[in-house]
Amino acid sequence: MEELPLGFGMALAQHPQAMEHFCAMPENRQKQIIAHTHSIQSKQEMHAFVQELAGNTTSFS
Repeated sequence: MEELPLGFGMALAQHPQAMEHFCAMPENRQKQIIAHTHSIQSKQEMHAFVQELAGNTTSFS
């Protein structure tokens, strides 16, 4: 797996449920998630995305 972007890693660290969910994903899905994080423009948007991830409700494909 590629390295986590800093903002994404920090947001995951603040949401243990999201971290667990992300770590349980297949590697190809993790790569999709990481690729998507590169388009996130703000800290608030990143936190919202990670909260969606924690609830397994990410709205992108």
